[in-house]
Amino acid sequence: MIKRAIISVSDKTGIADFARKLVELNVEILSTGGTAKLLEKEGIPCKEVSEITGFPECLDGRVKTLHPLIHGGILAMRDNPEHMKRVEELGIGLIDMIVVNLYPFKATIQKPGVAFEECVENIDIGGPSMLRAAAKNHKDVTVITDPDDYEQVLSEMKATGDTTYETRFKLAKKVFEHTAAYDALIANYFLSVSEDKTLPKQYTVTFDKVAEMRYGENPHQKATFFQNALPVKGSLAEAKQLNGKELSYNNISDTDATINCLKEFDEPTVVAVKHANPCGVGSADNIYDAWVKAYEADSVSIFGGIVAANREIDGKTAAEMAKIFLEVIVAPSYTQEALDILCAKKNLRVLVLPDISAPIPDGEFNYKRVNGGLLVQDHDRGIYNEAELKTVTKTEIDPALKDDMLFAMKVVKHVKSNGIVVVKNKQTLGVGPGQTNRIGAAKIALDFAGEKAKGAVLGSDAFFPFSDCVETAHEYGITAIVQPGGSIRDQESIDACDKYGIAMLFTGVRHFRH
Repeated sequence: MIKRAIISVSDKTGIADFARKLVELNVEILSTGGTAKLLEKEGIPCKEVSEITGFPECLDGRVKTLHPLIHGGILAMRDNPEHMKRVEELGIGLIDMIVVNLYPFKATIQKPGVAFEECVENIDIGGPSMLRAAAKNHKDVTVITDPDDYEQVLSEMKATGDTTYETRFKLAKKVFEHTAAYDALIANYFLSVSEDKTLPKQYTVTFDKVAEMRYGENPHQKATFFQNALPVKGSLAEAKQLNGKELSYNNISDTDATINCLKEFDEPTVVAVKHANPCGVGSADNIYDAWVKAYEADSVSIFGGIVAANREIDGKTAAEMAKIFLEVIVAPSYTQEALDILCAKKNLRVLVLPDISAPIPDGEFNYKRVNGGLLVQDHDRGIYNEAELKTVTKTEIDPALKDDMLFAMKVVKHVKSNGIVVVKNKQTLGVGPGQTNRIGAAKIALDFAGEKAKGAVLGSDAFFPFSDCVETAHEYGITAIVQPGGSIRDQESIDACDKYGIAMLFTGVRHFRH
């Protein structure tokens, strides 16, 4: 039976009504600080914890519930005769329910310009201690940290005066998930403000559930979408869906890839992605022409693909987009005419993401799950250092091609390795993704580009191990090649370029993407 409860909450949603109903069920309420004041104001009888402990709150409220008369009442096992004998000897009253949620540490660290000292003061100590104690002793104690659970608990208490073991176990599980996430957020905050950015020996991250997916990568797989506990500006999780079916696992994965590629570009650009690889990318003076370039780059692969734009979608552009089947369109904004056109297609997922061009912030890591472990790395930032570019061939780089060479590297950086792209006039003409050898990727990209490859630029995510890519590029009329360099056989490729009058630029920066 629940006869005595401690209520001490930062999130006071529904707490007065809940406490009032507990009193109606003859539950004695103990409380602290602001919660006690709220309950008193609402006319709900409660005792200050200090009345029980005989010790006042002190140190600016840092010490309130850290006392044997509190924790003994929570942790005592009711079916253990020795425990019951001891609490009676010590005058410890049993506590059957803990209703606690924690200081708003997450909200505090998100405040602009917040001082480190204020963040530290919002690290809860007594709250997690009570929650963990009650969750450990869930056999006898009901613990609530989420206002959404008030109704279920009240319903069971009205029926029997107590909660079921199944409910207490579920609530205890929820507590440990909550306190683990809370501590992980604190640990990651300390890492973020530390001069030493070395990842710790024990690395814990926390994410908040966004939605259960209908299924995962395939229909027989289950999946859930989580977002960072601290929202990331310009990320897919921040987008608002305006139209269409719910996003699938593959939609989310591919849209994330599309947005990340788009972030490389400042000028009006449209990126189309299919199965995580760019299939068409175009930049122009306006978003309509950028769309035309992206679409014409590969009008077959874009079918059923994901499209992202870094400028507002207008009616003219939307009308062209609506002519083909697309899974997702994401842009910073839309004219009303564009929305009327796109939203007429009931299954088309239309997303708005105002900060779509925001760079991935410092401190964000890239994760890759492996069986039995986790790989953690910095994001691949930047394309190359202009000062370190090196023309390695006798033929100099035509200044008119430099924009296309940069464009090529921006795109190939987001192509699965081995990756090759062919580019002309800020438009992809061919993309060769994810091959087990580089010549295979080159042939795919060049075969697709065909006659259009004449006078174009070829970009590679990593060095050429042999001269075969140069030989093939020459056959298709490639004018310039941009690649990282760094192979022990670089000279073979350089000699081949010199033989055919192809200019080749080394960037010194590899962009593998696995």
